[in-house]
Amino acid sequence: MIKLAISGCAGKMGSRILSLAFADKEFEVVAALETKGHPSIGSKLGNIKITDDIEAIKLADCLIEFTSPEATIAHIETCSRLKKSIVIGTTGLNDQQKNIISDLAKNVAIVFSPNLSIGVNLLFRLVQEAAHKLPGYSVKIIEAHHVQKKDAPSGTAKQLAQVIKDSTAKNVSDIQSIREGEIIGDHEVIFDSPYDTIKLVHSAKTRDIFAQGALTAAKFLAGKKTGLFSMQDVLENLAKLDYEEKLFNDI
Repeated sequence: MIKLAISGCAGKMGSRILSLAFADKEFEVVAALETKGHPSIGSKLGNIKITDDIEAIKLADCLIEFTSPEATIAHIETCSRLKKSIVIGTTGLNDQQKNIISDLAKNVAIVFSPNLSIGVNLLFRLVQEAAHKLPGYSVKIIEAHHVQKKDAPSGTAKQLAQVIKDSTAKNVSDIQSIREGEIIGDHEVIFDSPYDTIKLVHSAKTRDIFAQGALTAAKFLAGKKTGLFSMQDVLENLAKLDYEEKLFNDI
């Protein structure tokens, strides 16, 4: 059983992660954290009291982090000191903060991704393949989220642009961001030529896809001591496990 701490537990994402973790027999939630001054501090979730004391993660094997960039860096430094693995779903980190994460991965195992959804990470692969096969096409990215989302373009849109750049050596300058209503997360990549238009689209129906992805990443980190991993690594592991299960069932 994996002992789990969740930071940002009272937020939209954190609350869904908690609900799914409580229902998953592979996890024991041992710590729930929020920022200092948050109105939920001191209240209880089951038998867990919400705290602002980051040292509470010493009870856990892994921390799932959905907070602000500044809080994430402070928390990962604590994880590094306490030798606790961490899944980072926080967006809006700058290059300096990302470099800190890379450095601390020498001391502790980390999954860091701008989007923890399995479906979106499959989209990354499809876009990579399309960009490689369609070098003469112009590319546009459109992303839409709820009005409360602060960063624009989204971290996922930036990662999609990076995937295309890595495949074609071309920068994607046409990224459109929409902030409207309660949109959970839509991403569309459009490849256009004089002859046809190809669209690759992912639309999130529920935040549970991100929450479940975070828990899958935590399971992936079990037993790992150090290293910086992405959700692509998690996908590869899932495919391997699925293949091994089918192979075992065929014997």
